[in-house]
Amino acid sequence: MILVYVETTPDGVNEVSLETVTFARKLSAAGGGVPIDAVVVGPAPDGVPAQLAAYGVRTVHHADSDDFDRFSGAATATAVAAARKAAGSVVVMAGGTNRGMEVMARVATRTGVAMAANVVAFGGLSPFVVTRQVVGGSALEELRISQRPAVFTVAGHAVEPEAAPHPGAGTVQPLTVDLTPDDLAVRVVSVEQTTDDDSGNLKSARIVVGAGRGAGGPDGFKGVIELAELLGGSLGVSRVVTSLGWRPHHEQVGQTGSRIAPEVYIPCGISGAIQHWAGCASSKVIIAINTDPEAPMMTKATYAVVGDMHEVVPAINEEIRNRRG
Repeated sequence: MILVYVETTPDGVNEVSLETVTFARKLSAAGGGVPIDAVVVGPAPDGVPAQLAAYGVRTVHHADSDDFDRFSGAATATAVAAARKAAGSVVVMAGGTNRGMEVMARVATRTGVAMAANVVAFGGLSPFVVTRQVVGGSALEELRISQRPAVFTVAGHAVEPEAAPHPGAGTVQPLTVDLTPDDLAVRVVSVEQTTDDDSGNLKSARIVVGAGRGAGGPDGFKGVIELAELLGGSLGVSRVVTSLGWRPHHEQVGQTGSRIAPEVYIPCGISGAIQHWAGCASSKVIIAINTDPEAPMMTKATYAVVGDMHEVVPAINEEIRNRRG
């Protein structure tokens, strides 16, 4: 039995969770078609069970009470552990989001097993061997998971989300969870939306446009923001940009910021220090724009454009607009 901790948004199941269910289905097929269950904690849109059924989920264990209205890592881990016990799962997984990482780490600790983070593929089942991203995604490691339950997170965009050829039942099973005061000692009490957030969701973005010191100052981001909007992507910046106060920290990509894995990353005026590379090395295609052809980002990029970002990016934007009529 495979259990997937699923995260939701007001629109339904989030993309990384759908990718994780797809990964679970591949693992299920390799294991002879073992059932896949999901656990949802807290309020969720009405269409979530049907959406998960389309991805092959048999049962949706739903823990929903006033205690789960605001996220708590400990309380959510207790709910996942209760769902694992109810389903008899030998594999428990989640998407490699901040919440998925925290919850799986807590589940692993409570069950006395190790957790594998950022898994991108699996090999043999006996023994169970997974491949995971390490060193900020710049290297891959093979890891044997000998303990049960096997607990791990799946790196964002490791697989494409695909509906199942044969849908599951998607039956909703209410989940009663006995929480302790310790479970609710730390929890989210409020959420504030920033008013200047041009970054979107960096970790799930398919396209990210980056900007570094080459922007020249707080007024030098107009072109890259426009490019991100034209491409339907998100804006990410280097650490020096946030350190100088040019852009907010939530847009930072790197070792001390967000780690991204988009289909396309377009770093503009970013030299590519190791700290930044640790956050973007998992990008599938990198198109770097810089005046220095020997900058680390330029030498590592899939494609490199030698030029001033304030000249190259506006030209790209104009060409996109012209082609779109």
